[in-house]
Amino acid sequence: MSFLAYIRIWLASIRYSVVRTMMFRFDFFLWIVVDVAWMSVNLLLIEVMFRHVDSIAGWGKYEMILLAGTAMLIMRLFMTFFMGNLFAVDRNVREGTLDFYLAQPGDPLFMLSTRKIELDGALNSVVAVGIVLYAAHALGLQPGLLQIGAYVLMVACGLAVHFATVVLLVAMAFWITRVQGIEGGYFSLFDLSRLPRPALRGVMEAAFVYVFPAVIVSNFPAETLIHGPKTWQVAWIVAAAAAWFAIAVGMFRLGLARYSSASS
Repeated sequence: MSFLAYIRIWLASIRYSVVRTMMFRFDFFLWIVVDVAWMSVNLLLIEVMFRHVDSIAGWGKYEMILLAGTAMLIMRLFMTFFMGNLFAVDRNVREGTLDFYLAQPGDPLFMLSTRKIELDGALNSVVAVGIVLYAAHALGLQPGLLQIGAYVLMVACGLAVHFATVVLLVAMAFWITRVQGIEGGYFSLFDLSRLPRPALRGVMEAAFVYVFPAVIVSNFPAETLIHGPKTWQVAWIVAAAAAWFAIAVGMFRLGLARYSSASS
């Protein structure tokens, strides 16, 4: 299939998602409220902490809010486009409904991960952008086009890392059939993304900064807005995103090769 064909499929999925969401408006508004409440609790926690300390690992109050907003933005974008689709993979494998996607002409991972979008996540992504803008205004930041471009690129790389992480988690379904608690594993890993990078030391730093980039996916974009873009940070996050994405796709295809369809 051509690239344009994939775009058309994705746009059709968006149209389907809009129609589906409008059929269940109460759920749509309820999840917006729940998600906004969760984000508010995180910001309130920062407010409470900074009533007792002046900085956390060298980061001030509004720098921490900017960091938290960036982490929320990446997670909300992932929830919008991919999370619900990917978390259904183990059920599709277990029940044999994965055959439906394998029978389609497109790449199975693309067809699985773009079946629908969550509009409540899209609206809450706008809220996360508002948090970032509020923090940037409080810090007196006036980023130029280069800074904004680097920030957007790094956020996209962070989205790729989130995608790769969940693909790796759900790909285990090809080997162990029932993958329980995968949502918890995902959220536990990326809870660290709201921490300043200097706060991690020793094994934690090695594991979640240098090996698995759970921390840098939010820290580097935030640092870019605050201090300006650094070439080594851009190169690092792009390379990490590309590497983990390639590993995840490879693992998914390896699992797919051993999948026994419902008809076999």
